[in-house]
Amino acid sequence: MTSIKKIKTPIQQEMLLFETKFKESLKSKVPLLDKVLHYIVKRKGKQMRPMFVFLCNKMFGDVNESTYRAASLIELLHTATLVHDDVIDDANLRRGFFSINALWKNKIAVLVGDFLLSQGLLLSLQNNEYDLLQIVSKAVKDMSEGELLQIEKARHLDIEEDIYFDIIRQKTATLISACCACGATAAKQNGKTVEKMRNFGEHVGIAFQMKDDLFDYYNDDVIGKPTGIDIKEQKMTLPLIYALKHSSRKDYKFIIQTVKKYNTDSERVAKVLSLVKQSGGIEYTIEKMKGYQNKALSLLKTFDDNESRKSLELLVNFVIERKK
Repeated sequence: MTSIKKIKTPIQQEMLLFETKFKESLKSKVPLLDKVLHYIVKRKGKQMRPMFVFLCNKMFGDVNESTYRAASLIELLHTATLVHDDVIDDANLRRGFFSINALWKNKIAVLVGDFLLSQGLLLSLQNNEYDLLQIVSKAVKDMSEGELLQIEKARHLDIEEDIYFDIIRQKTATLISACCACGATAAKQNGKTVEKMRNFGEHVGIAFQMKDDLFDYYNDDVIGKPTGIDIKEQKMTLPLIYALKHSSRKDYKFIIQTVKKYNTDSERVAKVLSLVKQSGGIEYTIEKMKGYQNKALSLLKTFDDNESRKSLELLVNFVIERKK
């Protein structure tokens, strides 16, 4: 599998400078807030989203100050949503470390998430980056609606495949599509090209979420999180939706009851995971995921070939080949 280091090659210097600039935006004169922000900085992830911003920009031209602001804006938003997500999901771990809400409780976690969002808004407004702000504000709106749609549907467990795609398009894909649109916007591309890059990001984002859904069916030592966690959280993923559609009445009833009432029963959850595997739900999801991967790669091929485009192609492949 391609390493992140290789993917970063055309934007190595830009990513190093970005980290410095991003750390500057994560400081506060309030001691408690500064302590939490320092904890966040120390436990940064792979920073895939800023990579999308820089590579999409550099595919069209040189990186500029707008590009750095776009990447910071996206990373601030992404970090805020992770902090808020952990509160929503009552999760105690994030990337193998204690989550903000586990260490400082929900009230502080919510306020820290709000601070990160406001930092992003201020960054764009202070520099008159209204185009970037519009792209990212729409992403926040879509993500909130996607999360609420998922919560609503989880109550009734009545998710069809088209609703599932609506949810992940809004909940996950919208942020990656915003990265790509921001990268093209910072490179001063026209509206048609920005929209094309937004579509590219959406295809990648959908494939990304489907890969995440598949992790629920692998061993936890591979991915660092317990299997069956989506079932325990009553999240209707594509493998599960497919299994329900293709199961016997008896198995259908067992799966629904487990997700609704017995989602903390490890034995029942393990049985549901087994039924999903037997139904062909894993293979079906992989096939769909690869379809979105190919759509993304086909869109990229309509642009001039250069090092950044090559790295974007590698990044698309990394999204569906990653182990966690």
